[in-house]
Amino acid sequence: MNSVLKRPAVFALFLLPAVLFYVVFMIYPIGEAIYDGFTKWNGVSEKNFIGLDNYIRLFQDSLFWDSLLRNFWFIVFAIVIQLPIIVFVALLISKVGRRFQSFYRTAVFTPVILSTAIVGILFLFIYAPDVGLLNNFLKAVGLDSWTHYWMSDPNVNFLMILIANAWQWDGFYIIIVLAAILNIPKELDESAEMDGANIFQRTAYITLPLIRPILIVVLLLSVAGSMKALDAVLVMTNGGPFHSTEVMATYMIKVGFQQFEYGYGSAIAVMIFLFTLIVSMLVQLLNRKDVEY
Repeated sequence: MNSVLKRPAVFALFLLPAVLFYVVFMIYPIGEAIYDGFTKWNGVSEKNFIGLDNYIRLFQDSLFWDSLLRNFWFIVFAIVIQLPIIVFVALLISKVGRRFQSFYRTAVFTPVILSTAIVGILFLFIYAPDVGLLNNFLKAVGLDSWTHYWMSDPNVNFLMILIANAWQWDGFYIIIVLAAILNIPKELDESAEMDGANIFQRTAYITLPLIRPILIVVLLLSVAGSMKALDAVLVMTNGGPFHSTEVMATYMIKVGFQQFEYGYGSAIAVMIFLFTLIVSMLVQLLNRKDVEY
């Protein structure tokens, strides 16, 4: 290793393929999207530079702000609902014997390997008003009045998408948190138990503080995924009915690929990138201040 570092040319040669890959598939598309956001372009004709017109239009576009709000609801749902469930399930699995851990890990991770299209169609069947599992279950337990047209009602349809999305991806985060929990030395837990600490105290004062860095990683991944949420919404409602489930990514696709306003669509894409960057930096900044205190 030291001999390689002493020869910068060899070091650069090894780095070159990764750098080229990163520039071609990451830096260039981002730069192109930023430039296109300042143009009026239908994808075929010449690009016309129009300055900030797309961004002025965007800040006056109520559909964009509504879609941004739903992306933030994704984040709120991830923090308030998903994260506690992820930690709780990971803790439960960590307490079962090794013989059963493999089974539970496989069970919670199975939805992750399914295609989002399959998950979306599966939940559309579950939410179906007449033959759906949810309504039939409610009828079976005597709660007929609770049956609903879940995906047609703007008051609840977005919540149904959040649940479906969480069902698919929570297993991925559970495995990450579980790995962190299992890496905690058992001696710490056993010592606390011998000193009289109950399971809730051991969890609050030993387990959770020690897995905090992993929880921050899970939170950052959730935030990034929430800001660019697309496939679940696209499969289940395509942003409808009447834009009631529209998120920024689906709105970008409709503007760019259905209305052929690639310049305006690129401006929306840039805003998705900026909002994701800002929210992720805020999470890291709050975590750093928390650690300092």
